[in-house]
Amino acid sequence: MAEAAEKVNAVITALISSTDTPENRLFDAMRYSSMAGGKRLRPFLVMQGAALFNVAESCALRAAAAVEMVHTYSLIHDDLPAMDNADLRRGKPTCHKQYDEATAVLAGDALLTLAFGVLADAKTHGDPQVRCDLIAALAQAAGALGMCGGQQFDLMAEKMKLDIGAITRLQRLKTGALIAFSCEAGPILGKQPPEIRNRLHNFAHDLGLAFQIADDLLDAEGTEEEVGKSVGRDAGAGKATFVSILGGARARAQAGHLADQAARHLDLFGEKAKLLRDVARFVVERRA
Repeated sequence: MAEAAEKVNAVITALISSTDTPENRLFDAMRYSSMAGGKRLRPFLVMQGAALFNVAESCALRAAAAVEMVHTYSLIHDDLPAMDNADLRRGKPTCHKQYDEATAVLAGDALLTLAFGVLADAKTHGDPQVRCDLIAALAQAAGALGMCGGQQFDLMAEKMKLDIGAITRLQRLKTGALIAFSCEAGPILGKQPPEIRNRLHNFAHDLGLAFQIADDLLDAEGTEEEVGKSVGRDAGAGKATFVSILGGARARAQAGHLADQAARHLDLFGEKAKLLRDVARFVVERRA
């Protein structure tokens, strides 16, 4: 993951311009948030999925950079006072604290727009249909039927009593949709049939839920120093989570079960999928 992150960081840095004009403050904010650290899990999933089908690394890296830009945009907006009103992200001041709210909004908007520009470029893939398929899949994952819809659901959740089914749907939209795109980008780049895409989609479904349960556990049990952001926010806001409903022990066991189930979806790919199986275990054992 560290090797993949280094390569993706280099691509993102090259894609975000720098000027001597007043709008350079916007580029600075884009770079600040994009280079603030993080595991780069989603780019890693793109690259490992692409490796299953022998996709050129240069193509996979551009798709990986695009998904990380969308993820970073979502974090910038999620941290704004109108939403979570967070001061810390990845152990550093959030974008609106480092710059200002208006610049943070624009930085998120610009990263989202740039991501689609990257996917539309012929450098990402020589086949225009593949580029269109990537754009369509990311648009669905990031929009009202995916991540944005999940964020709206999450904002409303403070005033609703949610059961485990509703929480699962919320997280499938808010977190899982972008993870699903990250896993499906490889077979799209590799021009694989729908049944192969479905294998990676099913892996992503279980992985995304395991990831979110682990996040809920970190919010409930972790420290700000470990996690790199404020903790205890869900309980403070009165939000129902996997942990509040299941309890810590049952939530941890469920995350482990989902990680094992995710790994089994990859049996078809044998040893080529070893790192993807490993990442399923990593997401439930991480402490940040």
